Amino acid sequence: MQAISVRQPYAWAVARGHRRLSNQSEPTSYRGTLLIHAAMRVDLDSCGLPRVRAAGWDPSDPLATLGAAIAVAELTDVCDGGPSCACGEWARQGEHHWRLEDVRPLRRPIVALGRQGGLWTVQPSLAAEVEAMLLEPPSHRERVLTT
Repeated sequence: MQAISVRQPYAWAVARGHRRLSNQSEPTSYRGTLLIHAAMRVDLDSCGLPRVRAAGWDPSDPLATLGAAIAVAELTDVCDGGPSCACGEWARQGEHHWRLEDVRPLRRPIVALGRQGGLWTVQPSLAAEVEAMLLEPPSHRERVLTT
């Protein structure tokens, strides 16, 4: 399984379905399942941005944590960020926009070391833990909270 580390609040926005891309300095030919890892650093300047506030940024949300796997998504395409880019308000001009679909937040963060700067390979034990969590039926408490 491949992964990217994303700074908060952007990792939270991806995990909660508000942001369907990740701005990256480099393109990738990889397509497929991608673990979203919340980096150990917060982009403090971004926490007050209107689009982040409008999304409902909540630092007390468990998916707003640092240093943990928080979601799984499908990396389906990469936009070059050129003049014809229509990736929306989350897209940074001049960067590559890794488009994310079928985002599935994890029920609880899984503490893990990540790596900034593009794709990295998930350790087999972390991949197994993520896959097992995605297959677990929701607990009674989780069903009550989502209905």
